[in-house]
Amino acid sequence: MKKVAFYTLGCKLNYSETSTIGRIFQERGFEKVEFTDKPDIYVINTCSVTDNADKKCRKIVKEALKHSPDAFITILGCYAQLKPKEISEIPGVDAVLGAAEKFQLVDILEGFVKKDKPSIHASPISEAHTFHNSYSFGDRTRTFLKVQDGCDYSCSFCTIPLARGNSRSDTIENVVKSALEIAESGVKEIVLTGVNTGDFGLQDGKRVETFYQLVQQLDQVETIERFRISSIEPNLLTNEIISFVSSSNRFMPHFHVPLQSGSNKILKLMRRRYQRELYAERVAAIKALMPHCCIGVDVIVGFPGETEEDFLETYNFLNELDVSYLHVFPYSERENTLAPAMPGKVSIKERNRRADMLRILSEKKKRHFYEQNIGREFTVLFEDDVHEGMMEGWTENYVRVAVKYDPVLVNETKHVRLTGLDARGLMEAEETYVEVLKH
Repeated sequence: MKKVAFYTLGCKLNYSETSTIGRIFQERGFEKVEFTDKPDIYVINTCSVTDNADKKCRKIVKEALKHSPDAFITILGCYAQLKPKEISEIPGVDAVLGAAEKFQLVDILEGFVKKDKPSIHASPISEAHTFHNSYSFGDRTRTFLKVQDGCDYSCSFCTIPLARGNSRSDTIENVVKSALEIAESGVKEIVLTGVNTGDFGLQDGKRVETFYQLVQQLDQVETIERFRISSIEPNLLTNEIISFVSSSNRFMPHFHVPLQSGSNKILKLMRRRYQRELYAERVAAIKALMPHCCIGVDVIVGFPGETEEDFLETYNFLNELDVSYLHVFPYSERENTLAPAMPGKVSIKERNRRADMLRILSEKKKRHFYEQNIGREFTVLFEDDVHEGMMEGWTENYVRVAVKYDPVLVNETKHVRLTGLDARGLMEAEETYVEVLKH
């Protein structure tokens, strides 16, 4: 029995796909092992969004060869689709698979026999039109369930459409079936993931179902206690979705809504499909129905043409907005996108300065949000991570809670009262001994 190990770079979607590919290997008689267990095969799932994709890929390959010098090394994922030849030239790489091929790698690379030259199996992205069901497995508390793939948007900074192809989705029937399968393993929370999750419902290029219909059906899955929406574009986050989540027993009051810029000028250059006024309306709609809802925001700083005034417009917009935390990204050039050719390039030093300012703002926002919840009662789903005798979990509205470790609490939902912040900025809590109603 050959041993295989996996390494994943990037988003929750990548993790769900790596986990599914791992199950394919196991079903075909391979033994899944840890990275350091001298596997016969390494599968490295790459990302093109993060900086230094090439550097990270090279480092992981180098580390893999330290642990298992004769291992067969396979690279797949977004970076593999965008730069297959470049990756094949990394010393130690044996095979590169693109978006259309990655789920067939056991058949394509049958035997995993090393050859004189690396093999490249990367079709044009137009051939990546099939949806492959995927979900992460092995974490009893939470699972990432892929419901949508690809993107039909053409943001001027993004390579994802080039790396993953057009927007396509699973069917509601299949998603519900996956949720039921996941529940059988003891998982209590499912995070819905996709490239453009809110665009769910496209099959063979046609709108067959909607994301709103999907959440309505998943709300009927009684064996899952919690659902979260990983990320949803503001123009796709409709009032009916917001209203439904506000009255749902299973969908958590937590949204992650990409903004990217608080300047309408920059949003236009980015080719985003909304202006800041729409974003503010979405936040207001959420808070009107769910005052303690957690709202996360993606922001890019230092985009070409962003002046100091444009940046301050973004900063002030976010400072005044009732959001809970920020994910901040300094702009990074990507080949084959429109942005690098735009005038008004911002220096790396300036991009980093602006990013630092927003990260400080994020910490203030998060602390303020946490403090607003002190004294309130929630349920917490506890995980098995232990840090200095403390275990942690999340409230419905995504407040991180730390309590003294108790093995009985692992993967259990407990009703607590939030009492204050500890030295690490996590919430302390006391159990209220209120019986949690089972749905």
